[in-house]
Amino acid sequence: MPEQRFDAVVIGAGPGGYPAAIRLGQLKVKTAIIEREYIGGVCLNVGCIPSKAVIHASKMFDKLGHSEDIGISIPGKPVLDMARLQAWKNGVVGKLTSGVRTLLKANKVDIFEGSATLGKPGPDGHRITVKTASGEQTLIAKSVVIATGSRPIEIPGLTIDQKRIIDSTGALALDKVPPRLIVIGGGYIGLELGMAYAKFGSKVTVVEALPRLLGTMDKDCVAVVERKLRKMGVEVMLETRAKSWQDKGDRAVLTVELKDGKGTKTATIDADKILLSIGRRPNSENLGLDAAGVAVAKGGFIIADDHLRTNVPGIYALGDVIGGMMLAHKATKEGEVVAEIIAGHKAAFDVRTIPAVVFSDPEIASTGLTEDEARAKGHTDLKVGKFPFAALGRALSVNDTDGFVKVVADAKTGELLGVHIVGNGGSDLISEATLAIEMGAVADDLRLTIHPHPTLSEAMMEAAAAALGEAIHIVNR
Repeated sequence: MPEQRFDAVVIGAGPGGYPAAIRLGQLKVKTAIIEREYIGGVCLNVGCIPSKAVIHASKMFDKLGHSEDIGISIPGKPVLDMARLQAWKNGVVGKLTSGVRTLLKANKVDIFEGSATLGKPGPDGHRITVKTASGEQTLIAKSVVIATGSRPIEIPGLTIDQKRIIDSTGALALDKVPPRLIVIGGGYIGLELGMAYAKFGSKVTVVEALPRLLGTMDKDCVAVVERKLRKMGVEVMLETRAKSWQDKGDRAVLTVELKDGKGTKTATIDADKILLSIGRRPNSENLGLDAAGVAVAKGGFIIADDHLRTNVPGIYALGDVIGGMMLAHKATKEGEVVAEIIAGHKAAFDVRTIPAVVFSDPEIASTGLTEDEARAKGHTDLKVGKFPFAALGRALSVNDTDGFVKVVADAKTGELLGVHIVGNGGSDLISEATLAIEMGAVADDLRLTIHPHPTLSEAMMEAAAAALGEAIHIVNR
């Protein structure tokens, strides 16, 4: 086929790539996007969106089984129909993926479904070979955006086969609830799915190599989730490493190495499924990066600056493939920034904070610095305020009072340094705090802002007031 020329070619149609392409189209930049697997990427197809659908279903299932406190009795036990759940989940995904296709086409972005390989840059631009089901073709572009995302890390000896050893994609596609589930990895993906399946009835064991779960999150917030895990009957094995496994026909047997008072010892755990969730690695192989001259750091991450530029003029990279916080919303913002840069506008990825959410039960949401991080950065004198949801009218009225909002501020300047939430609705509440930090607010700004009553958002106002010793609905300390 003849060569096709574009102003910009985006490789990868995930949450970083497709917003970049759409914004480029809006800016009248002739753009193509190449995707080898899923329009919408891992996030939309087998990650963020379907996992939240499954988590929502698990919460509903759990609440139906514990509704007597508010006067609702259900004869018998709730029955889970996994086939219908999967059909509903897939329908949600289908609506969103078709929506992305529609938006790309509406913004005059050409879509190529296949794999992309960069060649050596030429005088006429960057050359990209696209292998599709119908053959190969060459695209030539002034600018290239690499947004190829990431994939799960595997452990030697525990190869993901989506039968006994599954990753998050496999966990979201199960046609029945495994009676026994081992989750290797105490990060956000493993905990979210582990708690969901525990609610569906699985006996869940979490195996984590580090001394604590969710190592980057506020310790007080994590402690609330740990209490809930124990209450649910989830066994958590810290400082424990998965070493090997055997398929015994009717079960999988995982061998682990764990610490005891005298050193280390080995133990075995039986399971029907083993979910491997120990992190992700960049999809930077087989892209022709060597031929194009693109520099790659240890671990395969592409090196990019705060303008998302690689070392090769005209080649940009963003999202999981450049490392940092592997979050869809970070990649989306980077995609919008790189589109502005390619279009000739002044822009940079320069943010004070990126919010992070764990859709556990209760949810954890965090933005800015934890207390330990703030002290490490020189904020030795802090004001910290906590307001428990148990003291909030709205939380009591919906029978969901676990957790709190914590505000961390500099004691001398009042500067808002971080906000950490554990509790129902934390994922929706955190944006207010992110905006406040981004705008350089002080704790008093949150305290003085009128919040509607009765809402969960009042906890933000009260926590800020507590940091200043001025909370109304708790005793100030």
